[in-house]
Amino acid sequence: MPDTTRRSPAAGAGAGAAANSTDPTRPGHPPSAGAGSASDTDRRTIERVLSSVREAGVQQVELQFADVTGAIKTVAVPARRLQAVLIDGEWFDGSAIEGLAREVESDMYLRPDPKTFSIVEPGGVPCARLICEVRKPDGTPYPGDSRGALRALLDQAESAGLGYLVAPEIEFFLFPAGEHPELLADDPSTYFERGRGRSREVELEIVSSLESVGIRIESSHHEVASGQFELDMPLLPALAAADSFTTLKPAVKELARERGMQATFMPKPRVDAAGSGMHTHQVLVDKSGRSVFDDPADPYGMSTIARAFLAGQLEHAPGMSALVAPVVNSYKRLVPGYEAPVAGSWGRHSRGALIRVPTPVRGDASPSDFFGTRLELRLPDPSCNPYLAFTAMLAAGLDGLDRGLELGPPLEELERAFGGGRSARHASTPGHSVTRPLPASLGEARGAREDDDCITDALGSELMELFLSAKNLEWEAYRRQVTNWERDTYFQRC
Repeated sequence: MPDTTRRSPAAGAGAGAAANSTDPTRPGHPPSAGAGSASDTDRRTIERVLSSVREAGVQQVELQFADVTGAIKTVAVPARRLQAVLIDGEWFDGSAIEGLAREVESDMYLRPDPKTFSIVEPGGVPCARLICEVRKPDGTPYPGDSRGALRALLDQAESAGLGYLVAPEIEFFLFPAGEHPELLADDPSTYFERGRGRSREVELEIVSSLESVGIRIESSHHEVASGQFELDMPLLPALAAADSFTTLKPAVKELARERGMQATFMPKPRVDAAGSGMHTHQVLVDKSGRSVFDDPADPYGMSTIARAFLAGQLEHAPGMSALVAPVVNSYKRLVPGYEAPVAGSWGRHSRGALIRVPTPVRGDASPSDFFGTRLELRLPDPSCNPYLAFTAMLAAGLDGLDRGLELGPPLEELERAFGGGRSARHASTPGHSVTRPLPASLGEARGAREDDDCITDALGSELMELFLSAKNLEWEAYRRQVTNWERDTYFQRC
């Protein structure tokens, strides 16, 4: 347990510290989080948040943050303390951020982002939600915080005049409640058919509920398997998209549970059904908000910037894999025959390409309406920590820009040259980015991740160490398992 008699040097300074100085059971607050550090804009935002809390009759406020694996953790505070928490932050045990690799307790502070404020009503009780970044006791950013890592890289890109927008397509399953996931008997629908039975009603209710708490859904549709659906988010700044995604997953699970079903974002929950991915569309924009990826004169609509960005992601795809497809089960989806990538390739029409460049739609609308060229990365799945995933994706693309990487031919051309099939996806083109196999397991992905200095530099060594520690534990636990398939195959044979 922490030493509850400690006080930081900032204790007693600012409105929040004064409010807490009467409570001897609470540690102090980081010195950089005092009231004097808030800008006029911050103060106005805080006032709007407090006003909304009063109007809605909120009694509890949930402070949320993601651990290194992407799991959402929560500290709840009474609404009467919210002003102090917004100014000074809130103490918590920092070992919670280490996920499966938790070892020792360490004092940390949650720093709420007022722009993430939302009112939710679990069980009909008004409750507010704020997403937080993690700070050390001296007020500086904690290098093991995945949200902070993404924000830091986005700030670097912004200083170079670039903004990074993403639009995830999030697939998930609805199963009947029960211990074993069985396909829904009353939903024989397939790709883009209108869902049937109870799952269709639950899908509509999920979208309506998400929209009501500020999570924008561009569209939704039925996927290939029974009970499988896709929620498409609009193009958003990467940090806002990651925040929405971390809120979306537990909300969907809770909404399904309340309706007598269970939802899962597991990449491959059944061997006899399609897997669930999180294809992510990407656009870089300039300071005016216009895309820098789009060039109508190019056969694929790609500017020189888009080509170099794409080449960077192809080069770093093996190193990205552990971050965007981070669980053992992820690699049961990434196999031939299921429209999933197995090698670092790009194209327009092939669903097996790692990065697809859809036909551009152009006009005078903003990038959020998908006008112009976008790059669709098909490797991620919804088990990922989106802060880590988007950081790795942006770092890989920016490295392609910095180094001026050239892009090899698209998969369609390779398939014509090599006669199609898996060999085409493993072809190399001299002088260009190399088409090479992706890791076939989490074990292989860990090794590729450790060999990629670019992504380590973007995330920082401490955050990377936490992530790899969690993945090492997960992989070793999996390797020790004896599966039903092994018993069925080898028990009598051996």
